[in-house]
Amino acid sequence: MNIRDYDSAYFIGIGGIGMSALARWFKANGCFVAGYDRTPTVLTEKLEQEGMSIHYEDAVDRIPDEVFHSRCLLVVTPAIPKTHKELNYLKNNGFKPYKRSQVLGMISENFKTVAVAGTHGKTTTSSMIAHMLKHAGVDVAAFLGGIATNYNSNFIANESADSIAVVEADEFDRSFLTLHPDVAVVTSADADHLDIYGDASSLRESFRAFIGQIKRSGKLFVAEQIASDLTDNDNSKTTKTYGLNRGQLFASNITIEDGFFVFDYCDEQYNIERISLGVPGFHNVENAIAAIAVSLDLGLTPEQAKDGMESYQGVKRRFEYILRSDKVIFIDDYAHHPTEIESFLRSLKALYPGKKITAIFQPHLFTRTRDFADGFAQSLSLADEVILLDIYPAREEPLEGVTSTIIYDKLVINTKMLTNKEGLLDLLASRELDVVATIGAGDIDQLVEPLKEELERRYHAD
Repeated sequence: MNIRDYDSAYFIGIGGIGMSALARWFKANGCFVAGYDRTPTVLTEKLEQEGMSIHYEDAVDRIPDEVFHSRCLLVVTPAIPKTHKELNYLKNNGFKPYKRSQVLGMISENFKTVAVAGTHGKTTTSSMIAHMLKHAGVDVAAFLGGIATNYNSNFIANESADSIAVVEADEFDRSFLTLHPDVAVVTSADADHLDIYGDASSLRESFRAFIGQIKRSGKLFVAEQIASDLTDNDNSKTTKTYGLNRGQLFASNITIEDGFFVFDYCDEQYNIERISLGVPGFHNVENAIAAIAVSLDLGLTPEQAKDGMESYQGVKRRFEYILRSDKVIFIDDYAHHPTEIESFLRSLKALYPGKKITAIFQPHLFTRTRDFADGFAQSLSLADEVILLDIYPAREEPLEGVTSTIIYDKLVINTKMLTNKEGLLDLLASRELDVVATIGAGDIDQLVEPLKEELERRYHAD
């Protein structure tokens, strides 16, 4: 099938970050776009403002007539229950549902594609690549797993059929196996999604399968510390390793100056000095090395790569500064795996030595909490004090005996607390705060604005 055979698209679960990027692509390409989601959000409101028809009740009579009187593609998120009325009605009336990953695979077939995979780092790295290309005047289409600050969107629209597509290659449910990229990046392959994979070796095998789908004579950029586990002696594609002070492409002379990470990019051909990175974190320096390498490979000059990286403003909820004053610092981050939390907190301690760090963490998924309780406790113990919220269930039902307490009991830290979302502000009211971090992939972001207002009031910070 050809994605361009359709003139409309109907999304069940249109408000998801990946689904909405696809919806925006169809809209940008002149299609009628409509969809259902469970609840309105800031993102769905923006989609409606962009001209998409969205409703929030599972009712067959709310499906627009255009769905039945056009060549319509039905796109469904895996989170939708099998009992969904609209889904079953459309299936019974001849519509074949496609997963988001399948549709992304069909779209990317029409472009030279850069795919960024990894259990963490893929959203930042893919948005860096897309921005550097766009900033240098390269025609690019980008499908991102977060809201890029430079564009206030998870989607960048291409202007021609000859553009480069930059896509996030999601390992969840083996979704990335629908892609056949020309260039691929693998940032990490830590054990995760064990409810899907069962064990770490099965996850790594899936990453090896993804690497095997890179087009012949394609290119792979892989983090040096995982390269030996994921690559073989396949000479049909070029493989380059990257890292911090290690790998064929690497960062050197890393310093912190006025809250910015400054580093040199080095490879066999180029040495780009004193790149000032506006998004903090040692992990983001490593992401930047991969992104710069890809941009150079795609034809950018060293000057264009440096200029693009220095103008990159980050992704919402990835080391996002909410407040930054001489009295209090407030940062929000999406980290939801022990490795991500460790990288985030180590970077925070390097940025603010001597200041007390208060980490507020909402675990994401019962299975992930169960599988990585030791790792969460170890990484969170880098903070000076930790406040644990209740587990965000997402798609899961509760598991007996699995609560935030199993992390709490393992924390090796003097100051630790348990609360729920409703009790957080009251708990913080009596505490002196220096650096505050909200961490997690659930709905902890709903606390960001009220916490910001409380901190502004208390510390007269803005």
